[in-house]
Amino acid sequence: MATPAGSHPASPPAIPGKAAVAACAAMAVSYVAVLYAPTLLLRLPPATSLRAFFHRRFVCAAVSSAASVLATAALLGVVWSLSDSSKALAVFGIRSDHLLEAVVIPLLLTSLVYAGSFVARLWVMSSSCGTDDDGVGVSCTEKLARWMQTSLQDVMVWRNYVVAPFTEELVFRACMIPLLLCGGFKMYNIIFLSPIFFSLAHLNHLFELHQQGCNFMRSLLIVGVQLGYTVIFGWYAAFLFIRTGNLVPPIVAHILCNMMGLPAFSSPRTRGVTSLAFLAGSVSFFCLLFPATSPKLYNARLDGCSCWHGYCRWS
Repeated sequence: MATPAGSHPASPPAIPGKAAVAACAAMAVSYVAVLYAPTLLLRLPPATSLRAFFHRRFVCAAVSSAASVLATAALLGVVWSLSDSSKALAVFGIRSDHLLEAVVIPLLLTSLVYAGSFVARLWVMSSSCGTDDDGVGVSCTEKLARWMQTSLQDVMVWRNYVVAPFTEELVFRACMIPLLLCGGFKMYNIIFLSPIFFSLAHLNHLFELHQQGCNFMRSLLIVGVQLGYTVIFGWYAAFLFIRTGNLVPPIVAHILCNMMGLPAFSSPRTRGVTSLAFLAGSVSFFCLLFPATSPKLYNARLDGCSCWHGYCRWS
């Protein structure tokens, strides 16, 4: 395998395509199943608070992610060495080189889709910046500081912006994509195939909504919208990982998408400015999608290979 730094560890052996798919499916199922292990398997008492509940889930997600990494390393024949661990980590897109490009370029590219959302939010902020929720006068800086302090103490913020993006991208991109590539699947097939596993990992929301008292049809509708959104994002995240060879771009995009939610297409307050910004941003996004994700921007050398990682020669 040709690494971005130009060194050449031994190429991992190709694995049967069915075995690669089965391994990916098992990882997707285990990622969700482990979340319920404390009560169903370990027989621990139910968590007494929301914070305790999510702390358990954070530990479970970390354990599941570590298990997926070890399983992937074993299947690909990755040899771990303390003296040269960077070669093994590079298989998963965990690299320290080109870090600035891996953060800034995908962040700006993904932000284009949310141009309308930014306009709508800035419009609201400009009209309410001088007062707090109770109508008391407060500076914009003080209001931002309060928001940051509250966010750091909010367990849902840690779930949505730290634990979920890092563990999900590690499992569903860094582990699964190399397996599928070694299984002989073409890159564009993987971009459209891998989000299926990503969506399967969100089916547990149907069960959780039902437990919360939501009727089946409403739960099905909510989860259906979530699955559609995760599939589209999964295409994009897989595209970023394959094009850049770095795990940071999909993580950055994941965090931003979780923060922004669905893009704003229009807003009655902005008199069409939001719609115009969304249209301009979307057109710019698709025009810049390939230039902004060019492997040359994220890798020191490509070793004459059509892809940064040499996966195209693995099978």
